[in-house]
Amino acid sequence: MLFCVEMTVNIPLGSDLEKMDEIKKAEKERAIELQKLGKWPHLWRVTGKYSNISIFDVESNEELHNLLISLPLFPYMSIQVTALSQHPSSIH
Repeated sequence: MLFCVEMTVNIPLGSDLEKMDEIKKAEKERAIELQKLGKWPHLWRVTGKYSNISIFDVESNEELHNLLISLPLFPYMSIQVTALSQHPSSIH
């Protein structure tokens, strides 16, 4: 199952910068791990925002949910998920 996921990070003002740097480092490591597993085949930054648009390739809604909540920045994210299906005119 393919999903388009838009994630926007909202770090509260006054957050501990050192702690946030650690969380961001862990986030990068987790994102790389999921990409290598083939679960996160596409990841694009949205220019001018602390946001990304991604494609996830997972077996179920539950698997997507579990992957998203495993992200270290999850508590600071607003997330929009759109399920995708094959277009009948696509040649791929």
